[in-house]
Parts: sequence; structure tokens; C-alpha cells
Amino acid sequence: MLRTSLAALGLATVATLALAQPAEPPKSGKYHVYIGTYTGKDGSKGIYRSELDLATGKLSEPEVAAEVGSPSFLAISPSGKNLYAVGEAAGGKDGGGVYSFALDPATGKLTKLNQNTSGGAGPCHIATDPSGKTAIVANYGGGSVSAFKLKEDGSIEARTAFVQHTGSSIHRGKPTVPHGHCGSFDATGKYALFCDLGLDQVLVYAVDHDKGSLTLATTIKLPQGAGPRHIHIAPSNDLAFVCGELDCTANVIKLDFAGGKHEVLQSISTLPSGMAGKGDSTAEIRIHPNGKYVYVSNRGHNSIAAFGWDGKKLTALGHASAGIKTPRNFNIDPTGQWMLVANQDGGDVIVFKIDDKGMPQPTGNKIAVSKAVCVKFLAKP
Repeated sequence: MLRTSLAALGLATVATLALAQPAEPPKSGKYHVYIGTYTGKDGSKGIYRSELDLATGKLSEPEVAAEVGSPSFLAISPSGKNLYAVGEAAGGKDGGGVYSFALDPATGKLTKLNQNTSGGAGPCHIATDPSGKTAIVANYGGGSVSAFKLKEDGSIEARTAFVQHTGSSIHRGKPTVPHGHCGSFDATGKYALFCDLGLDQVLVYAVDHDKGSLTLATTIKLPQGAGPRHIHIAPSNDLAFVCGELDCTANVIKLDFAGGKHEVLQSISTLPSGMAGKGDSTAEIRIHPNGKYVYVSNRGHNSIAAFGWDGKKLTALGHASAGIKTPRNFNIDPTGQWMLVANQDGGDVIVFKIDDKGMPQPTGNKIAVSKAVCVKFLAKP
């Protein structure tokens, strides 16, 4: 479904991903792979580490890198020397945990530096700015967002901002409450964009890194009932893709930070034609490193939806589903060859090879990780 006429907007205004370029393989031919999980009686022990062999697409046996309670989402600093995690357990009145680790790029070893609290219940996402000075957290249960100043060694200095979202939207005739679900910095680091599932909005905050403050600049309204979950901003910084969790859509947003006139250009279903989407929901959205493809994970339908991007609109290419069971976050290695899917209910992380038409093809490669949720890459020297 195409909800907005691209012709009416003028195709000359639509951004391209011309700046997107796959990375050169590291000299080792390998990437460290860090996996965030849910812990508990039937879950894992915390953060796991594996290695991806770029020549074969095989993953080494996973090992526990850090024991943390439900580190559902991870972020690696721009320097590659620190890793951050949120503990999605509800926590006390001050929210769940936010953790910092020193990371040795040569060995992949993590050493805990310190921790703080998220300020709101159920922290579910963390990201750092391009300079590595600030981290932002989205609190799903609390319907709020927060910011943290980071020290030179990568440890957390202080929680410097907390914003409680207010308002509501409507999904299937019922009102929804705020649910902060994801935060991402733009390429300049001057703005932080937060998806709020309950408000059907992406909220754009101006960031003062010296003060560590978040100031609301504008909001981007998505289609009612979309439930924006995750966002991926193009390297060109004038385009973003957002997955609608509740209506199973991929949404294209034209970004205008100078004028504040952001607009949704397209909303397209992530499910096969004719599917209503009841019982289905999206989890993650990613741009291929070459800028030609966009992917979204579908829970319920248990698939990865693939789209072609021609600089004007998304076009459905098909679905990959072999071995997928409740896919959460997935990621594509920086060279653009391999896609790793975290199967929350499949008990593993599985590997797909991306072919020359942009479709993920099953490889049979996988590793066992209980309640896998998040996948992050770091080049091994």
C-alpha cells in the first residue's frame, strides 16, 4: 500500500542513498559479533560474543562476554573501544540498568566500567552519538527517553536528561499510551530521533552535548495506528526508514533538519499481499550498506521482508523465512555480504547470504543462543 502520492510531492525532493558504501573487509577477515539477550530461568546469561568468518559466513561457538540481566539492546561506541547495554528488566522506581564496558578490539573481551539507571521502566534501546560524548535510551514501559554524558574512557558520567512523553494515539479503536521504543542520532549528532510506539510519532530532539540536554525541536506524525518502533537514518542524513510495529509497515521519511518540515513519503506493507497483519508485528528495519535495499523483520509471519530502493520509493522484493522464529533485531555485516537474524523464540542466531538481487538466502549456518534479541558487529583487527 502506498499511502502518499510520490508524484504529488515531486520526485526531485526525494533523497537518494548515494553516500552509502559497503566497508572494506578487515585484515583478519572476521568480525566480532555481540549478541544481546533476555535472561532468566529459560533465558541466557547476558551478553554473548562470537566471530563471523567473512569467507564462509560461519559463526564461532558463542561465549558469555558479560553477565547482565536481560541486556536486550547493545550499542558500540564510534571508537570501537566501548560497548553499552540496557537491562530491560523493569527495575526500581528509577528504571532499569544502563551499563558501560571497555572493549578490547583485538580479543573482543568486555570489562565492566560502571552502570546507571534509565529513569523509566523497561529500557529497551540505547545508542551513542557520532562523537561518543552522549548516549540516549528509550524506555518502553515508562514511555520516556533519557540522555547520559559519557567520560573519555567511555564510562557513564551522569544521566543528564529525562523526558516523560505524554499524549496518546488510537490503534484498532483503542487509545494507546506512550512507549519510547528506539533512539538514533542524525549524522551530525545535533539531533536525536526517538520512535514512540504509543504516540505514532518520531520525536526530534536538539542535543546539547555540553549540558547533556534534550530539547524537543519537532515531531513527525506517522499514520494512525502505525506504532513506530525502530528507525534507520541514511548516511546522507536526509532520509530515514521507520518500521511500524502495529500495522506492519515500512515508512520512508524525508528529513529536513534545517526547516523542520519532515514528511512521510511512503508507507508500504511488510507482509505478503492480502495479509491483514493480525497477530503480526515488525521488530527491526535496516538499510543495506550499498543503499539499494531495505529490510524489515516480521514476527508472527516469521520472516525478513526485503525491499528495493531506487531513490524514489520502496518496492517489495520478497520474504526470507527459512529457520526464522520470532525475529527481533537483525543486522548486516558492514561489507554487505551476510545478514544475522536474532531468533528470540528459535534459540539461535542464523546466517543468510545476501545475493546480488538483494534477497537473503539461507546458508544453514547458525549458533545456539537462548532468547537472542540484538546483533552488533565490530571489525577484528
